[in-house]
Amino acid sequence: MPSKLGEMLIQAKIITPEQLKEALEIQRREGGRLGQHLMKLGYVTEEQITQILSRQYGVPSVNLSKLEIDPEITNLVPVDVCQKYMVMPIRRVGATLTIAMVDPTNVFALDDIKFMTGLNVEPVVATEEGIKKAIEKYYGASWDEKLKTVLGDMEGTAEEIEVKAEEEEIDIAELEKSSEDAPVVRLVNLILSEAVQRGASDIHIEPYEKDYRIRFRIDGVLYEVMSPPLKLKDAVASRIKILSQLDISEKRLPQDGRIKVRMKTKTGTKDLDIRVSVLPTLFGEKIVMRLLDKDQLRLDMTQLGFEPSSLEKFLKAISKPYGMVLVTGPTGSGKTNTLYSALSRLNTPEVNIMTAEDPVEFNLHGINQVQMHERIGLNFATALRSFLRQDPNIIMVGEIRDFETAEIAIKAALTGHLVLSTLHTNDAPSSVSRLLNMGIEPFLVSTSLLLVVAQRLVRRICPQCKQPITYPPEALIDVGFSPDEIPNLRLYKGAGCPNCNNTGYRGRIGVFEVMEVSDSIREMILEGASTLELKHQAREEGMITLRESGLIKVRQGITTIEEVLRETAK
Repeated sequence: MPSKLGEMLIQAKIITPEQLKEALEIQRREGGRLGQHLMKLGYVTEEQITQILSRQYGVPSVNLSKLEIDPEITNLVPVDVCQKYMVMPIRRVGATLTIAMVDPTNVFALDDIKFMTGLNVEPVVATEEGIKKAIEKYYGASWDEKLKTVLGDMEGTAEEIEVKAEEEEIDIAELEKSSEDAPVVRLVNLILSEAVQRGASDIHIEPYEKDYRIRFRIDGVLYEVMSPPLKLKDAVASRIKILSQLDISEKRLPQDGRIKVRMKTKTGTKDLDIRVSVLPTLFGEKIVMRLLDKDQLRLDMTQLGFEPSSLEKFLKAISKPYGMVLVTGPTGSGKTNTLYSALSRLNTPEVNIMTAEDPVEFNLHGINQVQMHERIGLNFATALRSFLRQDPNIIMVGEIRDFETAEIAIKAALTGHLVLSTLHTNDAPSSVSRLLNMGIEPFLVSTSLLLVVAQRLVRRICPQCKQPITYPPEALIDVGFSPDEIPNLRLYKGAGCPNCNNTGYRGRIGVFEVMEVSDSIREMILEGASTLELKHQAREEGMITLRESGLIKVRQGITTIEEVLRETAK
């Protein structure tokens, strides 16, 4: 296709064969589109390129610099889709959306946008440079533009970051030198400041054979945000390892560290704790950084998403002088937040609270927190034994992973201590089976266990672009709604706007399944009842399941059916 464009430009006497040869040589070395290189060389104008592209593809052309686009139109197509396919929505007439494209023959882009918007899509052709400028103008500066800024000669970044931890002297001169280059320092600062601005919980930095990818996890979902030059992968890894006080000469083994940073943002100064994990992969070191932002920690239990009846059961259980309360769910489901909220409620001068965590995510004043160190033998079981000699009232164990930890925790719960901990199970009733499978005797489980909470996090609908949506009645019944309530249901979704990065969601809320261990459930545990039987009995006693908790939030207009289906089983 590029050679055909070149031939058409020669036929139109706009460029010479020598000029085409020069542009093709640059394209072969640097990649990109032929028209882009011809414009950079000054051999053609944007107007000339769009006219030729229009003839080449047989569709109308448009000069985006001369258009004013309604912001409502840009809300229809997210910025990441525009950047991925190099497209720009420009107008809508009835059910037809006109899209400016570099390649109007890209059926994947047309199909994606048609499916996403529910509109008929009509392509027109525009230059890549014109589309990039339009994206920057209407969506804000693109990552490519920010990347050019930090890797160029310009000084400073949007945010200033001061590393609080002392940097160690490193002997590996070449790595250290490259990691301290101004562009690398600015790039790492840009990544951190953008992650904070966008509300990311994790940053993934991933090297592959031919490219280098950076992704943010925002509200539980990963988004690709930038592809820096591959040659920077070692310098970026070294920079992050120096900040984390890790060994930059060690590239064969996984390493874990922390960075404490003070960041100047538009709203003031923010202190941030970042957990860093470095893992050697086939093409270099993958780095995952978890941003622990205390401002995002919700310690008010009424704000977590508990239904009133579920919250009442939970508060009743944690107010008891002894026994065990378990919080279950997969990684990233908000278990730590729920436990910290409970501890904050229980934290008074009259009680001694001790926690064993791996790692300690947030520092809580008045609570004795202990960081696990497996290398020196300080694990959950060892810490628990020591705690029992420290006169505790309340103990939190980060996770019950094995028989030894489970046995000590249960014995502590039976000898006058309130024990809070987490397990990895799919729902509340299956926690009982998990403890039994670890080798704990049924009578110990039935007498020590007070309550089990299973939880997930679902994304909230963005309040700025919230709009009504309808579903077929059969689909609603299949999800779990009753036929009687369907006529009066008011369901919503987010259309996508700059406030939510065009995702339709902003923030998250918990869905909870709270199983109180009543006398009848204790009897069933002793008799060896199955998980299904325990679940049936708990529901008879008023337990709200994860799916039901999710549907309550759908009825309230807080989240969408898609989110509930993604996180819960029927």
